[in-house]
Amino acid sequence: MRPALEHLVKGIVEHPDEVRVRFVDARRGARLEVRVHPDDLGTVIGRGGRTARALRQVIGSVGGKGMRVDIVDAY
Repeated sequence: MRPALEHLVKGIVEHPDEVRVRFVDARRGARLEVRVHPDDLGTVIGRGGRTARALRQVIGSVGGKGMRVDIVDAY
């Protein structure tokens, strides 16, 4: 799951070398944390959150309902 999300995000950002995706297994379920260059944050979130919502939908359909995708602001 992590490599697929990393590939998707790297395809839409200006700084693909700075994309980091980390798998976190927590009590409330598994999640993937996405960290990007600060200049790319708006691109990954998208207008009105559309891009972030689409990424979550793709990963959710492949990884199951328990998989969350979080876009982390701090770099």
